[in-house]
Amino acid sequence: MQLKYLRTLLEGQEQIQRIAGLAWSPNQQKLAIATADRHILLYDDAGERRDKFSTKPANAANGKNSYVIRGLAFSPDSTKLAVGQSDCIVYVYKLGESWNDKKVICNKFPQAGAVTSLIWLTTGAIIAGKERHVLITANCSHLLLSRTRRWQSACPALQE
Repeated sequence: MQLKYLRTLLEGQEQIQRIAGLAWSPNQQKLAIATADRHILLYDDAGERRDKFSTKPANAANGKNSYVIRGLAFSPDSTKLAVGQSDCIVYVYKLGESWNDKKVICNKFPQAGAVTSLIWLTTGAIIAGKERHVLITANCSHLLLSRTRRWQSACPALQE
């Protein structure tokens, strides 16, 4: 495999962990970058910044500085972006088909603990990692795999 440097998207900062997360869309048209100041920057396939939007806390009363972004994942169709946060929530933002579409939260998945990692499977399920737990979220329910490796699900389709 050959890698080629194309350009710098964000200049260096005098700050620790300026980039909180990266995700490349499955259709290879969008790059999402989560910054330490809790913004999502969207770039096109040519490396041009096309959009920017701010994320929100799980509880507005706690304020904007009450969380950090821990993970990003695009949906299989590249029209949605899951954002895992340290304030125990995964938000799914609808990005739309074009750059001009409004970015809105279309799903909220509260968690029992802070999200540490995130991936969106091609089958449609979102997997959010927490300390000693993995939560698989589908349209119909939540599925929890704990340390004891017991599966609990309210969605029969996920138990197959």
